Amino acid sequence: MTRQVSFFEESALSESTGSEVAVPLAYRIRPKTLADVAGQADLTYPDSWFARMVDEQRAISCIFWGPPGVGKTTLAAMMADAAGLPLAQLSAVSAGKAEVQAIVKRAKDEGKTWLLFLDEIHRFNKAQQDVLLPYIEDGTLVLVGATTENPSFSLNNALLSRCRIIVLKALQPDDIKHILQRACEHLRQAHQAFEVDGDALEFLACAADGDARYALNALESLFEADAERIWNPEDVQAQSLRRAARYDRDGDAHYDLISALHKCVRDSDADAAVYWLARMLEAGEEPLYIMRRLIRMATEDIGLADPRALSVAMDAHRMYQVLGSPEGEQGLFETAIYLALAPKSNAAYRAEKAARSLARKTQDTEVPMHLRNAPTRLMQELGHGKGYQYAHDADDAVVAQQHFPDGVQGDSLYRPSERGFEKTLQKRLAWLASRRSGMPDESGSTEISGKAEISGVGRHKA
Repeated sequence: MTRQVSFFEESALSESTGSEVAVPLAYRIRPKTLADVAGQADLTYPDSWFARMVDEQRAISCIFWGPPGVGKTTLAAMMADAAGLPLAQLSAVSAGKAEVQAIVKRAKDEGKTWLLFLDEIHRFNKAQQDVLLPYIEDGTLVLVGATTENPSFSLNNALLSRCRIIVLKALQPDDIKHILQRACEHLRQAHQAFEVDGDALEFLACAADGDARYALNALESLFEADAERIWNPEDVQAQSLRRAARYDRDGDAHYDLISALHKCVRDSDADAAVYWLARMLEAGEEPLYIMRRLIRMATEDIGLADPRALSVAMDAHRMYQVLGSPEGEQGLFETAIYLALAPKSNAAYRAEKAARSLARKTQDTEVPMHLRNAPTRLMQELGHGKGYQYAHDADDAVVAQQHFPDGVQGDSLYRPSERGFEKTLQKRLAWLASRRSGMPDESGSTEISGKAEISGVGRHKA
């Protein structure tokens, strides 16, 4: 295949001296055929839909979604080569509508369809994304976007409907090791003495965290440091720094890790909970963000099954505010363990959902007269608070009176589980219901609502 020259590479190539030295190693050994592409077997095996498309010399508008260094640019170039389309490459980090329109103008002037490879496409805002739509529609452009972010969150529906989403996987260490071996063969053509032994290649492959480009850049740095030696693992470790874990506080990894932590706490797996907590902290997550989520877990997944859970979480929050990192982070681990091992109930969470739903549906209903506030003589004369029973006047502080608006059935919004302290609350509610069922309603209502109420909440004694 003969690769079409990119619109934005022409000037650079025209000034090139022809030397390979300035061309990055990752570019020099970029695969030319699908058989050379590592780690994406679902796309590249001979009978896959993508391989058939390339064989048929076609290209489609699509979005490559995957971590860095897995072959997004390579596959886009292969599509352009196979279809015989001129290839233009842009990065949404630095380009905008003007650059897109410059490519469109050239395509229209030449009467050709161009393949536009737009890296970091999620960086385009809605208005910038909308610029692409008519040119995809009329065939001026075949758009191939590349993103490390979930397209369903970062791209608008109109663009998504015109592009196929292709998910690329992170490369495994064996995939990267194979790429590094091929790169070493290429480098030995310039310096036959250069060699990296197997264990050192293994170290580079694992340190790359799935990013082939990072691994190749690290290998190239070894070559530039000393092309006349055999590199062993100790020398490589001294020369190279392990790649930082893939993590973006606003990206998918951020949400996936906190989701894993939350679900392990909910599933009462303390070991897994502290593991995912450690993963987030080691990746550079803000501890107070994790602390806020732990506080939420204490109410959403534990609630009144263990009322102490919220206190533990709040105490840990205070501990971190006092001590900061790293000492204060111990409180996060203690909280995660406590929450994971606590009895679980989402009864309070479900009560909130049910109460909010009922409130939205009935927000125009009137507060019963006996529950209304009556701070002035006029309001008392209008009947506000009339007939209200002050619970503390009863021997056991239990009264029977209407607590919901007329016609609103709100019984049992809170339904405690039989776990932890909620088992005690369940018995308390049953006793209250039984106690009230034998009492007359002295507020004037013929219907007793709110049997799940534990006590009256009046401020003023009628």
